[in-house]
Amino acid sequence: MLLQGKKGLVVGVANKRSIAWAIAQAAHREGAQLAFTYQGERLKESVGELAAGLGGSSPLFECDVTNDVQMDQVFAGLKSTWGSLDFLVHAVAFAKREELEGEYLPTSREGFRLALDVSAYSLTALAQRAVPLMTAGGSIVAMTYYGAEKVIPRYNVMGVAKSALEASIRYLAFDVGPKKVRVNGVSAGPVQTLAARGISGFTDMMKIVEGKAPLRRNVQIEEVANAAAFLLSPLSSGITGEILYVDCGYNILGM
Repeated sequence: MLLQGKKGLVVGVANKRSIAWAIAQAAHREGAQLAFTYQGERLKESVGELAAGLGGSSPLFECDVTNDVQMDQVFAGLKSTWGSLDFLVHAVAFAKREELEGEYLPTSREGFRLALDVSAYSLTALAQRAVPLMTAGGSIVAMTYYGAEKVIPRYNVMGVAKSALEASIRYLAFDVGPKKVRVNGVSAGPVQTLAARGISGFTDMMKIVEGKAPLRRNVQIEEVANAAAFLLSPLSSGITGEILYVDCGYNILGM
């Protein structure tokens, strides 16, 4: 029960196969009380059903991370409902499908702007609103990927966005450290999610990792979730501004 008595917001649950949902399950298992966001009416029912399955009452808020008004409403609602917040999970990323095919060179200005706004700036925007509620300190965890630092063919603009996200993690960690708030990232290996399938060549990525990673397999979504729960918990109290790789060791390889 590493998170017993803790209250946290999970941003990015889309369906039962999403990493955000796996993290939510791990946090719930460890005793956390959770709130969730959903993007648009289309996802409200599915996210609500998942949240209800945890038992108890989980606050549910509509939140498009490009909409400042909606984000303000989320945290006003959390303040009214809970009064304070202990942790935030950021598992949000998006790029146009056509930007995740072929080469990076043809990336459009609008595609670049959208990917960076949703996938990177959203962490800063959410942290701006979450930190004031973390009156007793807290933990923020964001999801990232190895394509932030090495070229993963066809990951393209999302790799650039994840690189910006990781830089943001470090700068935010520096700014909010005096408030006893920690900010870290989990860099997961390829996991079979609906979002991941939108990346051209994703199946090949999984085969390469399975064949070359030191553990000779792909990471399981539960392993990613457990690592995130660790970073949310007091067991990681001395860790901030870091990227924790949960990829069966693939990132250590030179070739």
